[in-house]
Amino acid sequence: MSYSSFAQYYDCLTRNVEYEKRADYFCRVLEHLHHSPGITLDLACGTGSLTVALAKRGLDVYGIDGSPAMLSVAQQKAAENGLNLLFLCQKMQNIDLYGTVDTVVCALDSINHLTSEADVLKAFQRVSLFLDPDGVFIFDMNTVYKHKCVLANQVFVYDMDEVYCVWQNRLEEKTSRIGITLDFFGRDGNVYHRSSERFYERAYRMEQIVSLLARAGLEAVCAFDDLSFVPPREDSERIVIAAKKISENK
Repeated sequence: MSYSSFAQYYDCLTRNVEYEKRADYFCRVLEHLHHSPGITLDLACGTGSLTVALAKRGLDVYGIDGSPAMLSVAQQKAAENGLNLLFLCQKMQNIDLYGTVDTVVCALDSINHLTSEADVLKAFQRVSLFLDPDGVFIFDMNTVYKHKCVLANQVFVYDMDEVYCVWQNRLEEKTSRIGITLDFFGRDGNVYHRSSERFYERAYRMEQIVSLLARAGLEAVCAFDDLSFVPPREDSERIVIAAKKISENK
């Protein structure tokens, strides 16, 4: 999935994400874990908004994403902010880094875009392979509750200056997988041009994720409701999980 159409409108449609607030939060989670970020990888970085925000906070960070179109926007964004950041085009489950890193962050439900346990395990194994001993992996995910009770078979419409977007969902009850269709109507003067993206997202239960992390040599050490330090609730829509690489001496 190239997300070429999505990349064009992604920043416009995610203005409510508050990347600065999310960057501060991830830094606080690292402090909570008494972990110095060191060399940091922003995995599935998209258009680089979080990468840039982390770099502005002094982190030695670079980004990886599987979409060349997303990375093109990210590179331009970094340049506009006077930052010389490295971006690599790789899929999460196939990352191949130049060396190890101290920290990996993966934000905004990117893990949900991996729609099989096998792919999630592959991604976790690659993260584990390139994490230094006692390295930290922080990621967030949409929950099963959100997929079944919020997104479900809903239609959302975004009427913005740059684009008119229709977001349609189709829920698969057994797997908590959602088929997503995004229809974009981009404005060009008095004319609109239509483009579309279709992809799937899948929600996983916490026990599934903990098990997959362990199989990859990672230990889940804490989980929070999004942007907080309170435990996830039954109706949490997004949860944040922090894992550490299991020491070989354990």
